[in-house]
Order: sequence, then C-alpha cells, then structure tokens
Amino acid sequence: MSRARLGAVIDLQPEHAPHAVVEAARRRDPEQRREHVVAVLLDAFAPLIEADPAAFRRRFRRMAASPWTFYRGSACLFYADVAAPAADGAGPADPWADERTSRVWIQGDLHAENYGTYMDDQGQLVFDVNDFDEAYLAPFTWDVWRMAASLALLGVAKAFADADIERMVTAYCRAYTEQVRAFATRDDDSAFALRLDNTDGPVHDALERARAARRIDLLDAETEVADGPGSTIDRRFRDTPHHRRLDEAERAAVQDAFDRYLRTIPDAKKGERIEYVVKDVVGRSGIGIGSAGLRTYSLLLEGRTQAMENDVVLSMKQGVVAAPSRVVDDARVRATFTDHGHRTAVSQRALQAHADPWLGHTSIDGVGYVVSEVSPYTADLDWDAVDEPDQAVALLRDLGRATAKVHCVADAASDTGEGSAVPFQVEEAVVAVLDAAGDGDGDDGDARFAADAVAFAAGYAEVVRDDFRLFVDAFRNGAFPGL
Repeated sequence: MSRARLGAVIDLQPEHAPHAVVEAARRRDPEQRREHVVAVLLDAFAPLIEADPAAFRRRFRRMAASPWTFYRGSACLFYADVAAPAADGAGPADPWADERTSRVWIQGDLHAENYGTYMDDQGQLVFDVNDFDEAYLAPFTWDVWRMAASLALLGVAKAFADADIERMVTAYCRAYTEQVRAFATRDDDSAFALRLDNTDGPVHDALERARAARRIDLLDAETEVADGPGSTIDRRFRDTPHHRRLDEAERAAVQDAFDRYLRTIPDAKKGERIEYVVKDVVGRSGIGIGSAGLRTYSLLLEGRTQAMENDVVLSMKQGVVAAPSRVVDDARVRATFTDHGHRTAVSQRALQAHADPWLGHTSIDGVGYVVSEVSPYTADLDWDAVDEPDQAVALLRDLGRATAKVHCVADAASDTGEGSAVPFQVEEAVVAVLDAAGDGDGDDGDARFAADAVAFAAGYAEVVRDDFRLFVDAFRNGAFPGL
C-alpha cells in the first residue's frame, strides 16, 4: 500500500497505486527540484517580468502567501510535470489518453475557484467553468487532475479529514463520468446547463447574486457622467489609479484594433451598428494575479440605445501563452490559431455554449488580444460558505457536471463551428476509454478513473506544498532575475 501526503498524511486504499506523474516529480532531490521550479517559472514569465517587474513582484508575493495561491499562479509547473513522465521514458503517465482523448478542448487552468456565472447570448443566467485564458487542445484528464489536486489543497486549508478529501475528489469524478455518459445518449449537449431552476446550494446562491446585479451599478463604479464635446454630457471612465489615459497615437491604435475586432464577431451574434460606437478608452491595470505584465484596455461603448444606462464596458486584454501549449508539441494544434488572443476567443466559444455575444479578438503591433464584455452578471463561486465536507461533496457533483459539459459541448457537434478542431464526439471517446478500463458494464472503469484522480490529488498536493517552500526560498534569495 502506498502512502502520500496532503500536508497531513492521507492513507490511500490498496487500489490507489502511486501516480506516475507524482513519482516522476519526486525523482529530483530538493536542490534539483528547486532549480526546476525556478527554470519553469522563468521560461513562462521572463518576458512579462521584463515588461513589468513591479507587477510580477506583486504576483509572486501573492503566490508566496500559501500553497493554494502558489498552485493557482503556477499552472506552467503543473503542465511541466504532467508531461514529464513520457518525455523521461517512464512509460505512459496517462492511461486515459488515446489518439482522440488526448486532443480535446480543455479549460487549461481548472481549479476550485474557476467556476462562476455568466449571461449567455440567449439572456439566460448559467453557472459554468470560467476563465479561458489557458484553454487549449490537450488530454481531457489534465483538467480533471488539476481540479482534483486543487480540491486536496483546498480541503487541507479547510481542515477537512483525509477521508473527506477523498470523498470530494471521488464525487467530482463520478459526477463528471456520469454526465459524460448522459451526453453520449443525447443529441444536443448544449441543451444542458446549470440554471436557477435546477440548482441549489452555493451554485444557486451564485446565480441569485448574478440575477440581482444591475448594469447601472457596474457603470457607476467604472464611469461618471461628465461634460463631452460641445454642450453635450456623456459617460466617460473615472480617473482612478487603475485607469491610464492614452495619448493620441495609442488611442488611435486601440480604435483600429477595435474596428478589426468587430469582424471577428460571428454574424449570428452581431447587434446593431449603434452598439459599436466607442465613447471612451483607458489603459487598465490591477486586474488580477494572472494579468501581471499584460497590457489591457477598457472600452466604453454606446450600448443598444443612446440611453446612458445601456452603455457597455469591454475588456481588450493581451492574450497569454497558454500553459498547456508549452508542453503539447503538436504542429496541427499550433496552426489552429493565429495568436493567443485568437486562441482564447476560439477556445471560449468552443467550450462555452452560447458564449458572450461580444467575444472576439484582435491584435496591436502583432500581439493578440481577446475582447469580451465586462459583464455585471458574473458571480464567482463562494467557497467561504462551504464549511462542512458534506456541503463540499454536494457542490462538487455540480462542478463535475459543469466540467463534463464544457468538454463535451466543444466537439464535432458544436453549432458554432469552433469545435471543428475536434472532429469527433468527445463523450463517445471518453466513454470508450472508461469502458476499456472496466469489465464491460461501465461502472468499474468509472471507479478506476476516480481512484486514479484521488491518487493524483493526494500525491500532487504534497508535491505542490514542497514546491511552495522551494519557491518562497528561491524568491526570497534572489533566484528570479529582475525581481
């Protein structure tokens, strides 16, 4: 029987064999591992550190707060590990990845806090996976494993017992495979959604918070009514520490990028021309931990009428290099995208049924940007309200279903055309690998899949905690040039 650590010790059941990814990560001694952590982070972030050292110092200090914040900010290290065993000749690290299941759309940075609400293009509030900056074509298991390890870290932070953490990961994985199997029996994956009428608990609470939101409150927080040209008054962005006024040349470059962005909105989602009049533009900073070193603009648009309460705020954000793309050596996948703004927009349309009608992409000076609405109807999942393991288990059944939905909607059946990069039914491909691992009735393969994720979560949470200490030591002692 193997033993792994989750900060505390978790005793794995006999069927939970040591996970190949975890074993590979543990091959290095602490000094080698410290050098590896530093090298991977520098490889991913060196250009952004050079662009804005102060922002990255803030990012790294936030990552140094806890193993959880470190894990959230180090997706590149996770992918270096999950791809390493095959590269090191240790045999297949992922028995669930075959020719089809190794190339599906994944969210790319899935963890317990990357779920929330959005208003779809049908005007319906939906609870779903969010944040598609790292989305890519890769093994479907990478989303599941990254989420599972995050649950192990979160469970320890909440002082849940090891057996309860195992129940949490198992509930998430079993809900995922059950929903995938349900999709395999249906014709329309996109018809499934977590909504106000079919949810309860923290998911329903998030949807209710989003429902109570008002566009005017967002506008009043970001903008003010001020004198405009001539004798007119109009909305403009407030002057705040997070807003930067642009000179004429930069404003013209952003306007040109906006005009080109309009051509990337699918015809079926385009509104009336009045909606696309730009009233004000500012540079934006202080967006979040993942945006350090990235250039972002906020644009204020007229909205669907000239009434000022209908104005719309758009974000035009520089695309990041997707963390999975650093380890997926596949020329066909790379050729799918013109730049990282394009990749982010295409990925989100593929993964999110009825996505934001404002979603599109553009470029400035050859750098890709993703464009989307800053919506008042977004509400993140509130884990602070989850105090007991039974609450977490019930919640994770919804999150497992939501994860299955984004994987299965983004395939050959996608009505957006964005799923054409996956020319097969994801649910059929995943069910096939599950059944191949079982005894023919399906359940045994699903149980083995969940047990594999439990073993990964247990072992990899220990790796993360060790890496966190190595990272803090390296950062404190000047191992990252420029910081």
